[in-house]
Amino acid sequence: MECKELIRLENLSKVYSTGALSVPALTDVNLTIQSGEMAAIMGPSGSGKSTLMNILGCLDQSTSGAYYLSGVNVSTLSERQLAVVRNRQIGFVFQSYNLLRRTSAVDNVELPLIYAGVRNRRRRAEEALERVGLKDRMHHRSNELSGGEQQRVAIARAVINNPEIILADEPTGNLDTRTGLEIISLFQKLNRESGITVLYVTHSAETAEYTERIIRLTDGRLISDEPVPDPRIAVSALDR
Repeated sequence: MECKELIRLENLSKVYSTGALSVPALTDVNLTIQSGEMAAIMGPSGSGKSTLMNILGCLDQSTSGAYYLSGVNVSTLSERQLAVVRNRQIGFVFQSYNLLRRTSAVDNVELPLIYAGVRNRRRRAEEALERVGLKDRMHHRSNELSGGEQQRVAIARAVINNPEIILADEPTGNLDTRTGLEIISLFQKLNRESGITVLYVTHSAETAEYTERIIRLTDGRLISDEPVPDPRIAVSALDR
């Protein structure tokens, strides 16, 4: 399958202003991501990783420079168009899961479909949960699930609208090593079998080695962008 340019950042900068104080979060970032890539974004705290993810996810806008998503300059989109992009083109996975705690797993997964006005929501949500190995847990409330199960619910919710991109911010940060590998294995499977572009933020150099490319930020600047010569393959109990 021929790769196409999915994301392009040109001299992208973000400055936060508080009164007379201006704090640069990103400075002159140039970056291209091809469709179907799986990459890790690394850097110390305060390096601009989360700011970059928020901009890529159309949750925030740059101060200067340009962000092209599928060839479209994001700054030209209306709030309604941005909402459609967030709902249908991008799937989000967060460190803290961001689930409705007293709501069932299947109801949590249905939420993007409700916002999109989609019919047959329950069937699609059940299929998404089966896809992440939660067939027998889909009617449990979120607060009755383990951390790893909650993150799998979050991944099912992220892919329910068949997005082009998954953006994951420290998706294994709250999980033990074994459970974290199960989550990475799911990302690899989605990337390999569905062609979904996966970008995730991590502090762990070992976790980054499960991707094809490591992008490093320091003090808001992109300091390196290198391929992973031999990406590791994560194997979880779901694969056995």
